[in-house]
Amino acid sequence: MMDIDKKDKPFAEDLIPSQDDLKPKPPPKLAPRGIRTFTVCRQNDETGVSGEGVVVEGAVLASGHCIVHWLYPPPRGGIAIFDSIDDFLKVHVKPHPTNKTIITFEDGEQQSH
Repeated sequence: MMDIDKKDKPFAEDLIPSQDDLKPKPPPKLAPRGIRTFTVCRQNDETGVSGEGVVVEGAVLASGHCIVHWLYPPPRGGIAIFDSIDDFLKVHVKPHPTNKTIITFEDGEQQSH
């Protein structure tokens, strides 16, 4: 029987990755990452459809796409995707200035329309 030198076999400690190896890293050549959330609060409801108060929760992706979750009709509401938050505003906010809409972002920034 041959005697195998221990140097030729890796020890279990040698196979354990370092903590830095385990941390997630962004893969190269992918779209940007990041999400900025917001709410839409209507102080009035010109059309009488979705009501007053917080009527939308949404997110702007790093790509610029805007995803909105209408909180009406209950119990699930509805989902819409826009190419940008400006496109969302053009369709659902700016045509209704009497709604006195307030967009509030997660960092506290507010936009009044």
